[in-house]
Formats: sequence, structure tokens, C-alpha cells
Amino acid sequence: MPSFNSSMLPLQGIFVPLYMPSRKWFSPQADVSLEQSEEDDALDTGDDLDVSVDELDTPDEADRHGELEESNLGAGAEPSGAENGDDRMWRSIAMGEQEHRIDMKSIEPYKRVISHGGFYAERNAIIVFSACFLPDSNCDNYSYVMENLFLYVINTLELMVAEDYMIVYLNGATPRRRLPGFSWMKKCYQMIDRRLKKNLKMFIIVHPSWFIRTLLGITRPFISTKFSSKIKYVNSLQELGRIIPMEYVNIPASIIRSVSLCLL
Repeated sequence: MPSFNSSMLPLQGIFVPLYMPSRKWFSPQADVSLEQSEEDDALDTGDDLDVSVDELDTPDEADRHGELEESNLGAGAEPSGAENGDDRMWRSIAMGEQEHRIDMKSIEPYKRVISHGGFYAERNAIIVFSACFLPDSNCDNYSYVMENLFLYVINTLELMVAEDYMIVYLNGATPRRRLPGFSWMKKCYQMIDRRLKKNLKMFIIVHPSWFIRTLLGITRPFISTKFSSKIKYVNSLQELGRIIPMEYVNIPASIIRSVSLCLL
């Protein structure tokens, strides 16, 4: 059985000067439309799911009493008062034809959500996404934090990935209040660059919950069959270790504790 390292690898960022006179800066905001795939089809999760989006009790609706209902990326406002002072740290990035700024201070507690897990097949990257590090949906300025965190994740992914890659989504030890709602996930999918979608070879979901399976089940209208065919459910870390090398895959301590409790 492989040994798991609960420490997280530090992310390496690239500083881009904030002052660039020739460009117009945008706050984390986007108005995007989904490019229609030629192969839109049903996502086969192995479950017979017939769920209405309106009836789905997402964390946005249940935990925040409708405050973020039908929220869109770009809807969050910058914190006012002392929080919006000169001590903020900004990173400028380009997504498509637009420039965006990331408020690095607002996402500082959540940057461990994405890390590099080494390589498979020599040069192909393993990207680890740990959902347990997402913010609670009832935290202050939740929409603003999630918008900046999404831009940070996509920018980090672009820096980490040169060729083909896979994503390992660690869903264990994650309460529902930390899972983003359907609308947010849909906007994220729409904003991901085509190169990243094409080069993704496998999307592994470890310890999938009923809620995650349900969310994937209702993404059928906008996820192509090519993308859905890359999704694989894994029920244990041991099973994950039989698929990919685990030497540099950092498993959060909370997941290791929850697995240990289940074995008692």
C-alpha cells in the first residue's frame, strides 16, 4: 500500500506587474457563452438520475438562504471599507481576449485547493484538486472569493500544464457547505480554455458523494460526450494508487483521518 504525504506542495506563482498602461483591466468578471459541442449527449454516471436543477438543494440555496441564487461569475462586489485598502495583493492574468486581476489576499486561505501531483507517462502532469480546502458558502464575501479563486485555479492550471494531463478531484472530508452550486460550476466549465479541455485525458473523482454524482448528472445539457467519457469514479485511495503513481500526490490530513475512522 502506498504511503500518503499529508503536506501540501507550495504553488509557484508568477508575478505580473499591475501597472500596464496599454491594457484595460477588468475586475474578476466575465460574460461568456458556451461553444456548442458537436457531441452533446447524456453523461453516464452509472446512476439513473432524473433531477431538476430548480429542485436541487445546492449549498448556495440551502446554506445561504437564496442569497446567491442563480449567481453568475462577475456578480460579486469587492469588499468595502478597510478590506479594500492599499495592502491588497493583485495578480494580473489574461483569459481569452480579456485581462483580469486576482485579489490574492482574499484567496490566501484557500490556495491549497490546487497542487501538482507529479507526472504519469513521463511528461503528463497530475493536477490535484482538494475540495476540502474550498471556502464555506456562508463566509464573508463568498461570491467575491469564489470568483477570484476560480481565476487563480485556472491560471495555476495553465502554468502547470504543458501537454496532456489528468485531474484528481479529492472529494473526501468535504461538507456540502463547501461545495459550489450548479450555476457556478456551469460558468467555470464555460470559461475553461479549449486547450485545457482537449488536453485533459482523465478526470478522476475520489470518494464521490451522492451530491457530486447528482451534479454531474444534471450537466448533460452542456457537457460533451468526449468530456464526460474522461470522468472516472474511484472509491478509495488504494484504488487510486492502482491507476496513477502516488509518490507526489498530496492527500490532505482531513481525508486521511476520515479514511482511518472508516477502517476502525
